Amino acid sequence: MRSPFACAHATLSLVRLLVVEDEQRLARALQRGLAAEGFAVDLAHDGVSGLDLARHGDYDAMILDVMLPGLSGYRVVRQLRAEEHWLPVLMLSAKDGEYDQADGLDCGADDYLTKPFSYVVLLARLRALLRRGAPSRPTVLAVGDIELDPASRSVTSGGEPVTLTAREYALLEYLMRRPDRVVSKIELLDHVWDAAADTAPNVVEVYIGYLRRKLGRDRLETVRGAGYRLAGGTP
Repeated sequence: MRSPFACAHATLSLVRLLVVEDEQRLARALQRGLAAEGFAVDLAHDGVSGLDLARHGDYDAMILDVMLPGLSGYRVVRQLRAEEHWLPVLMLSAKDGEYDQADGLDCGADDYLTKPFSYVVLLARLRALLRRGAPSRPTVLAVGDIELDPASRSVTSGGEPVTLTAREYALLEYLMRRPDRVVSKIELLDHVWDAAADTAPNVVEVYIGYLRRKLGRDRLETVRGAGYRLAGGTP
């Protein structure tokens, strides 16, 4: 019977992977299984050595546990991205909450898989990462002189820190991911507020007003009858 991974085995035989996992039995099992599929696999069992290997080793992708001694997986991937190191990262974690997964992706990971996981799914996601490669992709959003870091949930304007509430932050992040595009009130309500809640449309106007007071009135343009646009230029 033909192996379902025969194609991947043929094309990925020279791929080098780094597995950073403190559960040594799991780490060795992953190493054996991935080696059987044609990967070359190195192991690290703590965040410090994992970060050092990721920095200096010639790896095509990394499988990274979240809960590690020394440095957490979050800190490892955040440090790599801060150094503009774009090694594709698949995070593994027993933490399966939606906010846990969001934290991992916001730190700069490319994918997140919860334990216990299907080995077949892990291989499929790993192959998808390898197909995409490692293009430069800064994790800090910038529009004009406004910068937003999803990992630290911090915002600066003209280099100065800006303090935002959770809702103001969510609204700004949504707009910054769509710079110079008109975004309707309905779209903002659907994506920034709870779609199931009975929220009045004018709440968007209220929070746009809050952001204007903190960022400058010229940064957020009202497009009559259409919505709002975050301008890309400096105020």
